[in-house]
Amino acid sequence: MAKQKSRSLPEQERPRGGPARRMADFLPSVGGVAFRRFGFVQSSVITRWAEIVGDRYARVSSPESIRFPQGKREQGTLTVTVVPAHAPMMQHVTPAIIERVNRFFGYAAIARVLLVQGEVIRRAAPLPRPEPAPLTPEQDESLKPIADPELRAVLESLARGVSAQSTPLPVAGKIS
Repeated sequence: MAKQKSRSLPEQERPRGGPARRMADFLPSVGGVAFRRFGFVQSSVITRWAEIVGDRYARVSSPESIRFPQGKREQGTLTVTVVPAHAPMMQHVTPAIIERVNRFFGYAAIARVLLVQGEVIRRAAPLPRPEPAPLTPEQDESLKPIADPELRAVLESLARGVSAQSTPLPVAGKIS
């Protein structure tokens, strides 16, 4: 019986990894195992905590874990770390937090909230975007022939954004 040749493609013909993908697409699969191990079914509960409970409560609290009874995905306990000075207020709004988290999940996933007093690590606020620069007279003049007002508005916005983010090119012969 003769050996069959392997049907693998030569190195040059093998498909590569495909097109570029956003890092956010990888996070659920990469972090998913760690999140589940430490009690989170969905990583989005952590990343979207401010949306779920509101900025007021997100500043003084942070979700730690969700524990469900054996074999179930409902009637879970959400553990939340709270700044000690705000614990009584958070205890008072616990029913609202349960309602908001369940609304986020789309079903009655959480039955109770366990508050643990401790330090809450706050994420830094994102830096504000630079204000778009006004159009130069040359740019404004070049956009005048465009008849479609919607297209012109989009191109003006693009020109402002590009000029706000771009750094000036060095002039030949000058070192700055």
